[in-house]
Amino acid sequence: MADALRDRILSGDLRPGAKLPTQHELAEEFDTNRTAVRQALDTLRREGLLTGTGRGAPPTVAERALSHDAPRKADIELADRLYEAFRAEHVTIDVFSLTTETLNTALAPSTIAISRGELSPRSIAVRVLLPSADARLALPRLVSDPEGRDPRPLERLHELMHTYVSALKGHLETLRMRDLVAEVAVEIRTVPLTPTHKVYLLNGTEALFGYYKVKPRTVRYKGEEMDIHDVVSISTPLFHHAQGPDLHGEHGTAFVAETRQWFDSLWSSIAQPLELG
Repeated sequence: MADALRDRILSGDLRPGAKLPTQHELAEEFDTNRTAVRQALDTLRREGLLTGTGRGAPPTVAERALSHDAPRKADIELADRLYEAFRAEHVTIDVFSLTTETLNTALAPSTIAISRGELSPRSIAVRVLLPSADARLALPRLVSDPEGRDPRPLERLHELMHTYVSALKGHLETLRMRDLVAEVAVEIRTVPLTPTHKVYLLNGTEALFGYYKVKPRTVRYKGEEMDIHDVVSISTPLFHHAQGPDLHGEHGTAFVAETRQWFDSLWSSIAQPLELG
């Protein structure tokens, strides 16, 4: 139902300010119950396509439904999109990033909802691409070491990477062990690349893209302070693209398809399994 109504809004059949049918009318049209209607309307409200989805008057199409809203911080945008992705029976998540810190944080609302019975996917499959431990990455590195000869910043990065990956795998495996999700698969591979951007592909139909910005900061490692050039992660904005018509025709569909092919090309060629110590 949400997909059908979204198509009507994005195609212009339902213009900004137009009122939707009542919940009773929608339940009859789609041959479903009021609970399913409310869930579909709430999905569209969270996407910014509807306003006034509470009790009373029928909701209306948001005035900015056909415009491109400003991208939001990675943890907020990803958390919202993951929650919607977890409504599917079979969930797939593909990630290219420096670590899985943002993913770990953004998954929390969805896994809590699964524990409460609000979401009930039958399977979750996660594929993650991270930078190789033996690659000479451009970042992070000491501010005073422009040639990157000091190994400590990269050693710190890979320790963080392993910590976040272990937490991610453990958290998702717990859902399977508690019989909340029947099938859970988490596979981590590495590539000899320095990520300058982060990508999240959700259920093969949505792509979230954000740039890493470089900034100097002070960190502690093994009891010492280091001034390093590092990247902004959780606070970086994510640009959302989805399959379906938009202001640029089929731009979203093309972007998602190309991003999926790009990810698969890395995954099936130079990517190597990450060994957790």
